[in-house]
Amino acid sequence: MIRPLALLLLLPLAACGGASGDVTASLAVAEAMSGDTTGYARADEPRAFTFPADHGPHAGFKTEWWYVTGNLRATDGTDRRFGLQFTIFRSALSADTSRQRPSDWAADDLYMAHVGFSDVSAGTFSSGETFSRGAAGLAGAASGADGLRVWLKNIELRQAGALVEGGALPMRIVAQTDDGAGYDLTAVPAKPLVLQGEKGLSQKGPGAGNASYYYAQTRMTTSGTVTLVSGETVPVEGLTWLDREWSTSALGEGQVGWDWFALHLDDGRDLMIYQLRQSDGGKDPLSKGSLISASGEKQHLPSTAYTLEPLATWESPRGGSYPTRWRVRVPAEGIDITVEAAIQDQELPVSVRYWEGAVDVSGSASGVGYLEMTGYADAASKAPGA
Repeated sequence: MIRPLALLLLLPLAACGGASGDVTASLAVAEAMSGDTTGYARADEPRAFTFPADHGPHAGFKTEWWYVTGNLRATDGTDRRFGLQFTIFRSALSADTSRQRPSDWAADDLYMAHVGFSDVSAGTFSSGETFSRGAAGLAGAASGADGLRVWLKNIELRQAGALVEGGALPMRIVAQTDDGAGYDLTAVPAKPLVLQGEKGLSQKGPGAGNASYYYAQTRMTTSGTVTLVSGETVPVEGLTWLDREWSTSALGEGQVGWDWFALHLDDGRDLMIYQLRQSDGGKDPLSKGSLISASGEKQHLPSTAYTLEPLATWESPRGGSYPTRWRVRVPAEGIDITVEAAIQDQELPVSVRYWEGAVDVSGSASGVGYLEMTGYADAASKAPGA
C-alpha cells in the first residue's frame, strides 16, 4: 500500500553496513519517511499505464516496490496453512538519471528486501531483511526481452509466462527468511489488474505530488513449495496478491502511521482498505479503499464509505501494542466482518518495526488476507533506555 518508510532508510543504513539496533530504537515512521526529494519525478496527475513496461523499474522516482502477500495450504494431505510476505524496495541515490557510472560497483540505486513467513499451523513466524547496492549483479530490476526480473541476492521475482488479463503478470517468487524458512511459488493472475486510487494515482498526503502510482493484481492462483525452519519442504496452493507502487512522497503533517487490509473473500470478492492514522488518533480523509467484484470490476471506496474498529490488541515483547482483531464495516455493500490475526506475533523486527501478517475473516463474509500496521512501535522505541 504505502511502504516507502523503510526504503528511505536504505542510504544511511547501507553506509553503516546494515540495520543496527541503535537505528531501530531511534527512528519513528514519520521520521523514516522524511528525506530530500529535490529533483525527483513526482506522481502529480493521472497517467497512462503501459504493460509490460510498468511492471519494471521507474528511473527518476525516488522509491518503488514489488510486494506480494498470500495464504497457502499444504497439498500433501495435512492441510497445514502458511502465510507469506515478499517485498523488494528500490531507492534511487540520485535524481540525475543521465549520469555516467563506468564501474561495475557504481550504483544508482539501493535495494532492500523484506521477507515474512507464517507457519500458521505451528504458530510460528519468520522474517528477514536484506540490503544491497544495485551493482555487480547483486541486486536490480529489469524488464526486457526476457521479461521482468527483480532480485536481491537469492530473493527474486521473475516473469513466468506471457501477460494475461489486460497486462497482468504471471510470476515466480523465491525468497528465504533469516532462519531458513522460505518459498518457491508460481502465481497466475485470476483477474485483470486494477488501477488503485484515481486511475492509478493514489493521493497519500495534501499537496500535488504527495502521491504514488499504484496498481494491483488482487487475486492470483498460486502453487509451489514452502520450506520450513526444520528444512521440510511442503507442496502448497492458495491465493496471493501483488501490489506495485512508485513515488516520490512522504507522510503528511500529522500522519503517524497506517493500517492496511488486503482480503480475499470466499465469495470471490477482494477488499483493499487502509486508513492513514493522524496524531490525534483520527482517520485521515485521504484514506481509501476498493472492492473488486468476483468478475474483476473495481468499486472505489472513499474514507467515508467504511469504518475500522480495533477490538483486541497484542503486546509486542519488543515494546508497542498492535490491534490484531478488527471490525471492518462497509455498510453500503452489506459488509460487516471481523478480521483477526492468524498468529498474534507477526511483527517484523527490521529497521523500522511493523506488523504484517496473515489474517482470518468472519462475519457477513468469510475469507483470509493480510494486514499491515505501522507506527505502533514508535512510542516504545522512544522510551527511556530503549
